[in-house]
Amino acid sequence: MRFGYAALLLAAATMPAQAQDKAGDKRPARNNAEVQKEEADAATANAPVEERAETSKGAVTVAGKRLPYTATAGTLTIRDIEGKPTASMFYTAYTLDGTKPGTKRPITYFYNGGPGSPTFWLHMGSFAPMRLQTGSPEFIRPAPYDFGPNPYTLLDKTDMVFLDAIGAGYSRPLGDSKPSDFYGTDEDADAFAKAIIRYSTKFGRWNSPKFLFGESYGTLRSGALAYQLQDRGMALNGVVLLSSIMNYGYRQPGLDQVYLNYLPSYAATAWYHNRLPNRPADVATVVQQAREFAVGPYMSALAKGQNISAEERDTVARRMSELTGLSPDFLIRSNLRVDLARFQKELLRGTRQTVGRFDSRYVGVDSDAAGERPESDVSSDAISGAFIATFNDYATHTLGYKTDMPYRLSARDAKGWTWNWKHDSPLRGGGQQNNPNTAIDLAAAMRGNPYLQVLSMNGWYDMATPFFGTENDLGHMMLEPTQQRNLTFTYYPAGHMTYLNPEALVTMKRDLSAWYDRALSVARSDTPPVPPSTSAAPAAGQGGPN
Repeated sequence: MRFGYAALLLAAATMPAQAQDKAGDKRPARNNAEVQKEEADAATANAPVEERAETSKGAVTVAGKRLPYTATAGTLTIRDIEGKPTASMFYTAYTLDGTKPGTKRPITYFYNGGPGSPTFWLHMGSFAPMRLQTGSPEFIRPAPYDFGPNPYTLLDKTDMVFLDAIGAGYSRPLGDSKPSDFYGTDEDADAFAKAIIRYSTKFGRWNSPKFLFGESYGTLRSGALAYQLQDRGMALNGVVLLSSIMNYGYRQPGLDQVYLNYLPSYAATAWYHNRLPNRPADVATVVQQAREFAVGPYMSALAKGQNISAEERDTVARRMSELTGLSPDFLIRSNLRVDLARFQKELLRGTRQTVGRFDSRYVGVDSDAAGERPESDVSSDAISGAFIATFNDYATHTLGYKTDMPYRLSARDAKGWTWNWKHDSPLRGGGQQNNPNTAIDLAAAMRGNPYLQVLSMNGWYDMATPFFGTENDLGHMMLEPTQQRNLTFTYYPAGHMTYLNPEALVTMKRDLSAWYDRALSVARSDTPPVPPSTSAAPAAGQGGPN
């Protein structure tokens, strides 16, 4: 009996796992697909919940002065009101050595647009201490690339933090957060506000003068972000808007404002490529002529729609031809409304070439010279490989940030991409916009903070965000005269990424240095000074032969 009892105990101990599960574990058996998914999830590279920081040292010389700095590549953990982590935002910061918590040294937060773009474009090409060398509007040669110290860095004026939007670069949602929690006008601005507040708290920058620097859709983000930060107790000293689009309402099909917005950019592009019959000496002259025509006869003609007389239509078409280089016949057949893709294809039709979108100084060749639209954007193709390769090498081997996660070139590449364009406007007690216009938010921030300075920087040859559209958006903020003097415009002979043109980069650095000095002096003064009159005047551009 003792032997039989021991045998029973031994049998129970060695009973197959499946039999034990049936007896005591009520969990259902997993099939192979579930096991494989669990293993794949465990092996997936995820963003860290705990904040990372990899630091390295560098130095750059600006105007003969050596500036040693600390570069930090790391993550900021965004949390909800209960403290639960919701996202990890990747950043790269450059701080002048000797900067301590509580410093009054300025700090600027940079970001690109998209929406859904990471910030390696501004990081690699503009005002960081290291920069990819670029030249005239031509294809950047394959590797090795010319990347090194940037004598036009803004480090002499401000510390810098380059932030990647959630879902882009190395930034990711955490835990059970969904992409929709961040993929939207207001959701995106909220994430950036939390990240900036987190950085300011972690590194003791609440008492530093603070600036935003956004490019493209990043300018729309800046309008909402400036208001959100101010509403949360963080008043800004300044906002830089580079290549702006702050009002998406004008881009709805069937509205005529977009054609008005583009006309001066068409004129500038036709001037550059020598397509004007009576070409002025400089681009600023033809741009001003196009501005006056756009808000006068052209606006009136479009407003009449199909009821325009044949005589007025022909008169407007002839003047448009003189400004854009397109034939009157083509303009009449287009109902005086020329979409961007058609202009890119039609301007140089006789040469079988097309012009770029991000920068219309670039020219490309399509396989179908008779097509309606360019097959790609030559101005993007010419630079993308160099920027992507340079960032990946720099982040890994110089900044020392190593991860198994891929650096997403766009949040649109990931699952779950759908952007919520609705926006809660602060105008007149609120109200939701279906197509966002955050110039309204920026205006509210400027009215609430009379010391807030705004600098709008524009490229003559930017066909992605035309400068006349920016002038229209910012010109309808309904600011009082005392507030209007806090708004400054500058223009450069370049495209969307104005800093690609080395000549423009030099001028941009000069303009930014003066503007930072003015913004800081305003904060220390009882009466904000009036910006120099020359800063608001279009600068004379430079073109090239076709």
